[in-house]
Amino acid sequence: MPLSVLDRAHLLAGGTETEALHRLLERARRAEALGHRRFWVAEHHGVPGIAGAAPAVLMAAVAARTERIRVGSGGIMLPNHRPLVVAEQAATLQALHPGRIDLGLGRSLGFTRAVREALGTGPGAAERFEADLARLLALLAGEAPVTARPRDRARTPVFVLATGAGVEIAARAGLAVVLGGPATTRHGERGAAAALERYRAGFRPSRWWQRPHVVLAADVAVAPTAGAARALALPQARAMAHSRTRGEFPPLAPVTEAELARLPARERDLVEEHLATAVTGTPAEVGRRLARLVEDTGADELMVTGGAADPEAQERSDRLLAELAGAPA
Repeated sequence: MPLSVLDRAHLLAGGTETEALHRLLERARRAEALGHRRFWVAEHHGVPGIAGAAPAVLMAAVAARTERIRVGSGGIMLPNHRPLVVAEQAATLQALHPGRIDLGLGRSLGFTRAVREALGTGPGAAERFEADLARLLALLAGEAPVTARPRDRARTPVFVLATGAGVEIAARAGLAVVLGGPATTRHGERGAAAALERYRAGFRPSRWWQRPHVVLAADVAVAPTAGAARALALPQARAMAHSRTRGEFPPLAPVTEAELARLPARERDLVEEHLATAVTGTPAEVGRRLARLVEDTGADELMVTGGAADPEAQERSDRLLAELAGAPA
């Protein structure tokens, strides 16, 4: 099962944006050494705890510092950009690093009203995603009224981050899909299996993908003990709960169980909800859970998401997971 990494360039408490970006670059080099297939970066604007705001720039930096691993976006949020600009950025990266660039696209808007206004995205921007996606694909294929240069000629694989109606849009466009978050642990119509059944049933082959292709994304934390793995995942779970109750995602900081117990009940519940959607534990425990997820969804690839407040523990988790997946360390 091919294994990949999505790194959002999390800040650590007391650290700087520069340090976060350099940790991302170092993790990309480590992912390549561990034999991973892809290393992706994300797009977040105005978030105090995340330095990854410009995926095309970060992709260029990662690709320049690695040799073999595929480099991509997870994702570029298309409502924030003109399709021509995104096509030109992707094609330029592909020309500089042939056969190594992926283009993952999302339809999320800025987290706050101020960010959305700064980006110039109105309330209907997300609804234009499918039309903008069609324009972007035409530009990449060289079939648009304007010729995007460098000419990509549909060489860059395109993925859709499946939030909401994303699976149906990806299927109609004949693109790969990336599915993660709470849907991976749900059952029934709102679960991953049902969403992917709709995706495969509605898939139309395209110049980019001849058959359905599923990347399953999950927060993963591996450690010698289950308690250590939970401690590794707690800082991000705490930051996510903080953002949902106070409107701001902070830098990652270590969290003890005693500190967790002192949080307001609503925040504690959100922390536990987030941890329930993550895959944490010893190598054996994580291996069983990931195997079950792959069996339930029929995924073609796994992508590791999430962040840790302890860089050394994060590196150990990455190595343990690579060993579990059978990648050459």
